[in-house]
Amino acid sequence: MTDDIVVLTVDYDDADDLANELAQNVANNSICVGNDRALPVGTDVRLALACPGLIEPVRIDGVVRWVQPGAEPMLGIEFLRPPRDELAQTIARIRDRDPRLIKRLLRVLVVEDNHHVAELICHGLGSRSRHGGIAFECRTACDGREALAQVKTKPYDVMIVDIYLPVVGGAQLISLVRHELAMSALPIIAVSAGGAAAEQDAMAAGANIFIDKPMRLSNLVDTMRTLLNLGAA
Repeated sequence: MTDDIVVLTVDYDDADDLANELAQNVANNSICVGNDRALPVGTDVRLALACPGLIEPVRIDGVVRWVQPGAEPMLGIEFLRPPRDELAQTIARIRDRDPRLIKRLLRVLVVEDNHHVAELICHGLGSRSRHGGIAFECRTACDGREALAQVKTKPYDVMIVDIYLPVVGGAQLISLVRHELAMSALPIIAVSAGGAAAEQDAMAAGANIFIDKPMRLSNLVDTMRTLLNLGAA
């Protein structure tokens, strides 16, 4: 391995995908990854395998053995001196969700028609430097109809719903999630600057809690911890 190493980051959807593929790759002593450019055969690379919630990427040194050209070239990378026992332990720790290696991942749907507010929430939740042993994966929806379509196709741990939304309002969305989709256990945090009237509509529709806008990010995080019984940071 030379000093001129190309670092390739490989992102996985979740911890199980990472653990399963890593186990297969270790057995094969190689991995196939897509890249934005082809690298010459013989190029030294350092792989950084990551997924949401993983505190530090899994790093493996390798060398490019073959290249399949295309719009996104595929690289065949052979591992160099793979520490099999160490990687086997890492795989086991990822599967066991060892809190020293991987944080509890919460998938959050932010339903907000003001995209600046949605971005602020998602950026704040996505900060790796905060929130103790929790990591957040955020998706957004700009109206109630889009949000309803998302919760039908993807599981979420928490919804943050603005009450005054276009197309399908926040209170109606919450009611549909509770009754039409029968998601009675899904924590829903309603937010609004509408005061007592908005709070009454939200709670009547089935929200777990109502937070007045403007809200503090720390308040949102503490509320999610409480709703999910995760304890203090």
